[in-house]
Amino acid sequence: MPSRHVWIGRKAMCGEAHAHRCKSCRYVSKAAVNTQADYDYDRPLMKTQVPGPRSKELTKQMGQIQNNTAINFFCNYEESRGNFLVDVDGNRMLDVYTQIASIPIGYNHPALLKVVSDPNNASAFVNRPALGILPPESFVDKLTEGLLTVAPKGLNRVQNMACGSCSNENAYKAMFIWYRNKERGTSIPSDADLSSCMINQLSILSFSGAFHGRTMGCLATTHSKPIHKLDVPSFDWPIAPFPRLQYPLDEHVRENAQEEARCLEETEDLIVKWRHKGMPVAGVVIEPIQAEGGDNHASAAFFISLRKIASKHGCAFHVDEVQTGGGATGRFWAHEHWGAEDPADIVSFSKKLLTGGFFYRDEMETDKPYRIFNTWMGDPSKNLLLAEVLNVIRQENLLAEVTRTGKALLGGLYELQAKYPNLLSRARGQGTFCAIDVCKASVRDKLILQARDNGVILGGCGDLSIRFRPALIFKEHHVHMFLNVFSDLLAAHK
Repeated sequence: MPSRHVWIGRKAMCGEAHAHRCKSCRYVSKAAVNTQADYDYDRPLMKTQVPGPRSKELTKQMGQIQNNTAINFFCNYEESRGNFLVDVDGNRMLDVYTQIASIPIGYNHPALLKVVSDPNNASAFVNRPALGILPPESFVDKLTEGLLTVAPKGLNRVQNMACGSCSNENAYKAMFIWYRNKERGTSIPSDADLSSCMINQLSILSFSGAFHGRTMGCLATTHSKPIHKLDVPSFDWPIAPFPRLQYPLDEHVRENAQEEARCLEETEDLIVKWRHKGMPVAGVVIEPIQAEGGDNHASAAFFISLRKIASKHGCAFHVDEVQTGGGATGRFWAHEHWGAEDPADIVSFSKKLLTGGFFYRDEMETDKPYRIFNTWMGDPSKNLLLAEVLNVIRQENLLAEVTRTGKALLGGLYELQAKYPNLLSRARGQGTFCAIDVCKASVRDKLILQARDNGVILGGCGDLSIRFRPALIFKEHHVHMFLNVFSDLLAAHK
């Protein structure tokens, strides 16, 4: 395995000449300039294996307080900057996973530190109100200046929440309420509605390989990994097949079109079947790219057809953009790539948007209090940070940057899978939202750990995939840092 210090010497050479190839550096950025040098480190720096001794000690202590088995290592967030995460043992790593895709513009971005240090914002950080009943005076303005400026097409309203799971859970409730109101022709429930609601029978249709969260309703629509659902009962809701595309796409056009047609036909059959069972489908929920389930893609035509099927049968169409939203695909919303005139009834979000919630159509508004509700319903301080994130995205034209960087990343993955066809396959992605499959899960997991020990943080998904989830400030020279490390690991693999 390459030395953990391999990157120090190589990056020093590469940093001197991004404009020409140096003999020891196969991937050199010719266009990208490190414009964030004032707050971004220039290279990884490894001092120990990861986790190091301090992380191991803290993990042991954590085990005496709560379950610690998911902990990778402990972090020094004060020293982390830009695209680099620093751990408590002083290891500095290029983060291409960013807290499960939830860091929009890197660690300790100066614009966000300025928001936090502004005395005018102190109250929003100190006081966390119950927003559903006692919002602050500025809250309407902050929603208008922030979330509503990125509202998806046709969705004029937004309900803020705290995380991805509660965003989806409450979006499901909104679809159920909308469906029953539509059925009865009024929002006023009858005596029969009130007496039967404790055993109300409706369903949400989801897809194999999906991940929508870990709360009860969301878990019923999650089908990515058995460990998520082990020992937890679930609802009898329909599960449709998600297309399993063959790659390269341009070599399997006919086969992939047939696969998508099959999935659409089975989806429509399930909607009809559940109606006959007395459990009509109130809504269809789908991710534009199935992330946790393995970065599974489908064509724009598939999603547009699915939207039409949902509308035909009176089902709400919910696009879950918790992981895909916020710009990582080169568009602010991944569903924008479909080019649809009427893409969704509900779009949920979280992660890179720092807060959670869902956008929705006017007709899906509830007219009674406490039906879509919890104590906090979001956090005003996160809305302040989000507004500044959106300013940075616009001022620095980061969506265009993501598109450029994504081409370099995907191009590098294509090269590596051509060079190592026995190890890698199915490179795919939009923007920097990319993935590649490894021949075996054990090899995938080993490569991720080796990459970490060499200063690059990656994530796995699905059965065989490595997923890439960098921040929006990830540049071409960061791509080449990763490619050098990954190429060496592949070359050394036995």
